[in-house]
Amino acid sequence: MKKILFLLLFVSNISFSQTAQELEAFGRLLNDAIFYCDRYITPASDASIYQASSGWLSSPKKRKLWDVTLGFNNNVFFVPKADREFEIKNSDLTFFSLYDANWAPVNSATVPTTLGNSQQYNLNGYIGNDQVFFQTPQGVNAEQVYYSHFTGSVAIWYGTELILKYSPVTKLKSGNYQVYGYGLKHNIDQYFKSLTQKKINMSGLVCYSNENISFGFIPPSNNGLALGINQINGLVDTWQFQYNVSKEFKRFEIMAGIIANRSDIKYKFIGDVPPGQAIPFQEIFNEKIKEIYKTKTNYLGEVSCRYKINKVFLQSTFAFGKFVNSNFAVQYEFN
Repeated sequence: MKKILFLLLFVSNISFSQTAQELEAFGRLLNDAIFYCDRYITPASDASIYQASSGWLSSPKKRKLWDVTLGFNNNVFFVPKADREFEIKNSDLTFFSLYDANWAPVNSATVPTTLGNSQQYNLNGYIGNDQVFFQTPQGVNAEQVYYSHFTGSVAIWYGTELILKYSPVTKLKSGNYQVYGYGLKHNIDQYFKSLTQKKINMSGLVCYSNENISFGFIPPSNNGLALGINQINGLVDTWQFQYNVSKEFKRFEIMAGIIANRSDIKYKFIGDVPPGQAIPFQEIFNEKIKEIYKTKTNYLGEVSCRYKINKVFLQSTFAFGKFVNSNFAVQYEFN
């Protein structure tokens, strides 16, 4: 907050003919933009945690030293209706006024979150003679969100495996998604001979993942001011702890797990900033957006079925909690 005050004082002293009214209007613009961002992008950052949580483990079974497993995964996230939209009213806003798609003034509107549809309204306001207006950002406009990722694991010493996960950037309507991470799995049933004899496998897993989501926000072409907030990025760091148990039935392995994770969620505006811009609009917005940084803890259940065809495995996994996420994988074991 002190840094924002300093920057605003800096702005007020620029030879930009900044009046007290213009400075106050910019402060209201800041508040409205961050209020809208919070409601708009939070569902996607929550969903990204679920997407990254599922499908880490192919099996809790102990593998031989230097055994390698490679997998290709297709992930499907089911978008809940409650997280697809939110209501916004003129009374919620201090800078912007709300208009419909034909620029007729309205008192309230139901607008999409990042997980919502493509319906748009208009928001408009002024800082002195400079107009700031934009269409409300669109969502992914889909009931399911798909992305693919690769997994790899190598068995090291004492029943431990190093696991890696990586996805290329997935293009979504109005946004992008990417995740990568690493983890360590340790086999537990190796300490209980009676369990291994019954083909019951147990393991614990600790892993880290980084999720990066981005969506368009206020394009520069719409405004008299180059605010540099064309895009909003969600940066999520997640630490996950997981316990799994499975039972083998000939070619089948049935698995269940409990997942707990903790995520630090940060946001950042990205956009075009003119060289030598006198007023650091983007820097001010990125300082203000720190107010909606979050830390969240989630608890999930996971069930999975794996089928063996020689050295190829087919695996279907479902994770459930606040959201439902599914994962289908094709794996190959080198041993």
